[in-house]
Amino acid sequence: MRKLTIGVWVLAQAMLMSCSQVSTDTAAVSSANEASAAAQGLELKLELADNYHEGKAQSRSVLTITNNGAEALPAKGWKLYFNGGAVRSADTTVAIVKHFNGDLHYLAPGPEFKEIAPGASATVEVLGRAVRNVSNFPVGFYIVYDAEPGKGIPVSLKVEPGTHFDEATQQFAAKTYEANAAIQDMPATALTKVFPTPVSYQEKGAPFVVDAKVTLVADADFKKEAEHLAAVLATATGQQPAVQSNATGKAIFLRKKPGMGAEEYTLSVTPERIEITASSAAGAFYGVQSLKTLLPATAYAGKAATVEVPGVEVKDAPRFGYRGFMMDMARNFQPKAEVLKVLDVMALYKMNKLHFHFSEDEGWRLEIRPLPELTAVGGTRAHTTDGSSIVPSYGSGPDAANKAGTGFYTREDFIEILKYARDRHIEVIPEIESPGHARAAIKAMDARYTKLMDEGKKEEAERYLLRDLNDKSVYRSVQGWNDNIMDVSLPSTYTFLETVVDEIMAMYKEADAPLHTIHFGGDEVPSGVWEKSPSVQRLISQNAEVKNTDDLWYYYFGKVNQMLKKRGLYLSGWEEIGLRKEVMNGKVNWVPNQQFANENFHVNVWKNDPGSGAEDLAYRMANAGYKVILTGVTHFYLDLAYNTSYGEPGLYWGGYVDIDKPFYFIPYDYLRNLKEDNKGNPLDRSIIKSKEPLTEKGKSNIVGIEAPLWSETNLTTEAFEYKLLPKLLGVAERAWSKDPNWAKEKDAAKSEKLYSQAWSEFINVVGKRELPRLDAYAGGYGYRIPTAGAKVVDGKVAANVQFPGFTIRYTTDGTEPTATSQKYTAPVEATGAVKLRVFNAAGRGGQTITIQNQTSM
Repeated sequence: MRKLTIGVWVLAQAMLMSCSQVSTDTAAVSSANEASAAAQGLELKLELADNYHEGKAQSRSVLTITNNGAEALPAKGWKLYFNGGAVRSADTTVAIVKHFNGDLHYLAPGPEFKEIAPGASATVEVLGRAVRNVSNFPVGFYIVYDAEPGKGIPVSLKVEPGTHFDEATQQFAAKTYEANAAIQDMPATALTKVFPTPVSYQEKGAPFVVDAKVTLVADADFKKEAEHLAAVLATATGQQPAVQSNATGKAIFLRKKPGMGAEEYTLSVTPERIEITASSAAGAFYGVQSLKTLLPATAYAGKAATVEVPGVEVKDAPRFGYRGFMMDMARNFQPKAEVLKVLDVMALYKMNKLHFHFSEDEGWRLEIRPLPELTAVGGTRAHTTDGSSIVPSYGSGPDAANKAGTGFYTREDFIEILKYARDRHIEVIPEIESPGHARAAIKAMDARYTKLMDEGKKEEAERYLLRDLNDKSVYRSVQGWNDNIMDVSLPSTYTFLETVVDEIMAMYKEADAPLHTIHFGGDEVPSGVWEKSPSVQRLISQNAEVKNTDDLWYYYFGKVNQMLKKRGLYLSGWEEIGLRKEVMNGKVNWVPNQQFANENFHVNVWKNDPGSGAEDLAYRMANAGYKVILTGVTHFYLDLAYNTSYGEPGLYWGGYVDIDKPFYFIPYDYLRNLKEDNKGNPLDRSIIKSKEPLTEKGKSNIVGIEAPLWSETNLTTEAFEYKLLPKLLGVAERAWSKDPNWAKEKDAAKSEKLYSQAWSEFINVVGKRELPRLDAYAGGYGYRIPTAGAKVVDGKVAANVQFPGFTIRYTTDGTEPTATSQKYTAPVEATGAVKLRVFNAAGRGGQTITIQNQTSM
């Protein structure tokens, strides 16, 4: 993935004092930290004093250390550790800020630092990068005393951003207001009631009424799909119908019809009969999902005597065979229950590939029984000195009990996940990050080595080593690590990979789940790697095909490819697995590698950010023969912040992604709709003028779409779901539905008019049908509720909302709006601070935005 900076900025959402918002990412961590900090007696406050210090894009902040304890904080003998954030340097006479590894830094007292007596405070000025949103502030503070180097004590932090973002907030609210104003409010009767939008949809005739006596009939091959529907109907009516093989009269039928496409289905609803036809179980399943979206949202909230299903005729099939979502549970962990919820929402919206990102620098999350250290060490994050865990990252703190940093799926857990996915026609694609992003695995195998060497078992100790112990290479990865790359010259590296692959295959076999490919990562290996590895030098001297460290790339993926082929699998990876480095006129260029172009490599091409030079890389690779999954950061990275607002959590190195970005993506001509740079400003079109278009041959190599959700800023399930939804609905629409008319229209003005209509229809469906459904579906999802658009018009505060069907409430007395506050129905005449907040039908609110109306009435 993915980052363009060494110090990864991580979420400080729970620390935000300036506006009301969903404090999800650090809620659990903060409560534990505050309790420990109270016992320790230390509190920290970080005040942003200047966000353009010395005329540069850098921040100056004041860190206040308050000692509420019974003993003085000494003038030396301790370090204050933290992850990421806008703290990079200080006056070295007072404090020293140093990078430790990864996104872990520390602040230590300088020679002129004075002890802090009980009840007293001290301040330290610190410099860092300019702050753009709440995620820029550091998190996970803990103190370590030199006398106890293996013990980390959490310390709480309060952030005060001051008034630096007030003007930008007003401008952002006005920009949002203008964007929302273009959305037409459409009556529910005018909305397509199957989602994603089907190929053919007609409403006709009276509805079918589902009650507790409904009969469900299915051909033998569709029994599982019928049972899935029966469980849904039980939720709706309180009575689960038995699945029968035959019936007459009023009923719901799942019928097999030869000759239809692999995932094609038809759905017909009349007053006497609902019939789903398909040739495959997958097609029948998608027909069932469409039937589920025909049900009113209230059907998932509780029992009803009857439920009406509108009379429709639907013919449908997906545009792409690969409709994927990548879940990163490695950088910060998510429990098994959350994985199952992800599978539920993916299935509802007909997505069929779960890219399971379980290994990273910061965590290994899948039990591999022959190598228990992978999860015992690699699945644990804590401050230790004995190699029993990996270092705290992304705000996980010093305690191994932290659920964001520590956790893994047992073999039984993973088999359950695979079965759950299988029954929903979702293929789980596991990713073994390699050779980069592999620190958790490397450190786990180091721990194994140390243990076995202590037992005198040298040969066994070296069997799975992932690094040359005598390697003196110096490098630094994009995420700040200097020890995270597997040595691909070592035979033990391949022994390790074969063991992991065989264990994974055994789990799939036990689950009776499909496995066609394993993803091997392949991204972001920095320069300097392997250059001083004795093992590498031996390989270069012995293998004529490996002339230098660059050639190790092709050596490695050639061997991995052969390993997978022997097991009947094909290789997947990030785009770099199919690239070759060329140096022309002293400049490094990455071009498609013809060596692997016909090897059935499937590549997730993520790099397309404007100005990178790789805007057209997905098309170049498809044109060269690689099977390409469109995974562009500009439209599909769901972890990116929704917008440029200071209060919006998430990263932004690749731009900003709201639900509109995946919706307006044109798969076969996405260069046409690169609209923004990575700061959210209109794009200079000259950047992409001479880029390579997709050829007809290349078009056949575009296999689908995938949206990743990286987890650096997701310390809780709430934070994860906040970024997942509603963005995922835009992804599902674009991956399933046919090429829309606005994307095919060459005339710019006509295309824009068609797009505006389609966008309004889509956003009405999402706001009035799908998000209310997700309030209760599968236990309910904590999707993001948008911030109100607002601006002062003729002396009054006018407001609107992105999703028709949602409610704006406001206050004028300085208090935060609640679900019972005044409902916005017309522009507000009050002067001063007007606080606005959007609520969904369930009464849950989003972030508050404050508009200053200085107009005298």
